[in-house]
Amino acid sequence: MRRPRRAGSLAGQILLLQLVLVGLLVAVALGLAAYDARRDVRTQASAETLVVAQAVADSPTVRTALRASAPCRSLEPYAEAVRHDTGTDFVVVMRPDRTRCTHPDPAQIGKRFIGDLGSAPDGRPFTQEYAGTLGPSVRTVVPVLEHGHVVAYVAVGITLDRLNSELVHALAPLALAGLAVLALGGLGALLVSRRLRRQTHGMGAAEITRMYEYYEAVLHAVREGLLLLDTENRVQLVNDEARRLLGLPDDVIGRPLRELGLPPALVRAAVGDRADADDIYVTERHVLVVSTSPATWRGRTVGAVVTLRDRTELQAVSGQLDLVRGLTDSLRAQNHEAANRLHAVVSLIEMGQPAEAVDFATEELQVAQLLADRLAASVEEPVLAALLLGKTAEAAERGISLSVEGQLSGDLPLEPRELLTVVGNLVDNALDAVAEVAPGGDRRVRVTLEGGAGRLAVTVDDSGPGIASDAAAHVLERGWSTKAAAGRGVGLALVAQVVRRHGGEIAVDASPLGGARFQVQVGADA
Repeated sequence: MRRPRRAGSLAGQILLLQLVLVGLLVAVALGLAAYDARRDVRTQASAETLVVAQAVADSPTVRTALRASAPCRSLEPYAEAVRHDTGTDFVVVMRPDRTRCTHPDPAQIGKRFIGDLGSAPDGRPFTQEYAGTLGPSVRTVVPVLEHGHVVAYVAVGITLDRLNSELVHALAPLALAGLAVLALGGLGALLVSRRLRRQTHGMGAAEITRMYEYYEAVLHAVREGLLLLDTENRVQLVNDEARRLLGLPDDVIGRPLRELGLPPALVRAAVGDRADADDIYVTERHVLVVSTSPATWRGRTVGAVVTLRDRTELQAVSGQLDLVRGLTDSLRAQNHEAANRLHAVVSLIEMGQPAEAVDFATEELQVAQLLADRLAASVEEPVLAALLLGKTAEAAERGISLSVEGQLSGDLPLEPRELLTVVGNLVDNALDAVAEVAPGGDRRVRVTLEGGAGRLAVTVDDSGPGIASDAAAHVLERGWSTKAAAGRGVGLALVAQVVRRHGGEIAVDASPLGGARFQVQVGADA
């Protein structure tokens, strides 16, 4: 099977086009110069023959000789002298009947003049190009007047061979200049071609067109966001998905990435300060998985490639899965505790102490029921009440005291799923912080809920180590990475995302319990 013939490179095609264009321009310029020089040479020849012919016609020597009985004998040496002195090819003095008295060729003397007289018989000079005995020439015929009558004619001419020889000599410098221009133009075209060949990597026009078409098709078809940055961290390429995920403006091409209002951590990763793969960042509306890698060509770094995947829905499902897993763990722990209590009750009965068994069973049941009833009464949202009940059991299993205070009624500004995101992540963050306190220390978490009539206030205090003042400004920063704070960054960023989306406020401060306090307000009083 024959392989398709590869067309010449774009650089080669442009080089050929430039050479043809330069050659054509030089040829046209030389042609115009030759035409102008030829016209000048003939004009100059006409003027020169006219001046010489008039000078001969007005010469006293000619007039005196014409009055003599044998004028031709005395005029011949004079005409030849004038011809030699003026550099013309012939000076012919003829009678009114066109009989030659002088001629460079003695054999032509006495014969009739060949050519037109034009306006000379009327007393006016006449110039023309005509092929006479000496060949084609530019000639001027001037009448010799005596008392208003034509007594003779003077014809002076320069052959075209001499004029062409002069033209060649005049055009030689122009030809050399044209060759120099052609050489310089060719050299310049070669340099441009070499530079273009390097920039196009030797590809042909069809290959570049096909590559651009494929690039456009792939760029808009891929379902991941794609950003290409140059070495100055300016955006050079972006697809539709990246525009959607990052909310980029239409004029993003060529602008520095730091000027686009993107999450600072995402910008730091994209420009190379952090080059982790599959890192998670949170923007105002999306949870993104971001990967960055340097773009290289033949060992030289030409920029960076940033890919973006939307994990918003997956993150929501993961949050719900974490809630179910937490409730499952809580039920497993409660089941384990219930089994232990049941063994204790059975053992008391076997030991003949039924009254103590009844008191023990009812006391534990009353405590659990009291906690469930209190949460159900203070939190009317059943999903949130179940979440807090599970977190309470989890906290008890980890040796942490979790208390819930306040009241939540209906008509909350957040959807149940968003409410779980806010409260669940804040409580998880507090539990993780308190878990760092050594056993036997103060390990408490307090959740205060207030809401209803379109407003919500959530305050979570803990007795953990707290948050340093310099870190507090970045804990809720848009795009705070999961790697920034031992895995807690994305949860807090999701809380901030939900709160900001509803126009609320979130603040980080020191807690009366000794650790950190997170305060969220959404709604009318935010």
